[in-house]
Amino acid sequence: THAHPTQALLDLMTIRKHKGDPTNLSVAIVGDLKHSRVARSLIHGLRGMGCPDIRAIGPGTLLPSDLGHLGVRTFHAIEDGLKDVDVVVLLRLQKERMSSALLPSEREFFNLYGMTESRLQLAKDNAIVMHPGPINRGVEIANEVADGPQAVILDQVTNGIAIRMAVMAMTLSTQQGGHS
Repeated sequence: THAHPTQALLDLMTIRKHKGDPTNLSVAIVGDLKHSRVARSLIHGLRGMGCPDIRAIGPGTLLPSDLGHLGVRTFHAIEDGLKDVDVVVLLRLQKERMSSALLPSEREFFNLYGMTESRLQLAKDNAIVMHPGPINRGVEIANEVADGPQAVILDQVTNGIAIRMAVMAMTLSTQQGGHS
């Protein structure tokens, strides 16, 4: 499938917690959007919450062709796409879902799209960095960014437990004839 609704919910929860009202935010999603289950669910969630500026950043081979129909602006140069964003969501390369011809090497991907401290400076000063995991240090994110003050990745993990427990409780309650 091309959906990951619980990841989108926990990402939206994390964004609300750290950035507040999403109707004034710019969100950049960087990496392999084409093969990601997270990306499409997050885009729909952000749109539903009124986020006015959603950007997809990556090589053309890793961006779905229908992003424009979803109201997403695409950028092939990370420096252009990161300018003044509030939230940066990094996605791992879904190597198990792609042919090797789509990307020359992980090193080249990092050189072109990896989140470094200097690239993060293009975003707003108080921008947050997110990643659904597992992270690949030196591929989509540099160590100093993953471990830096703007990273909220561990908060995403914590929120994921709460969101998934709530979904399970609601599902079980509904199946047993209870009310949610």
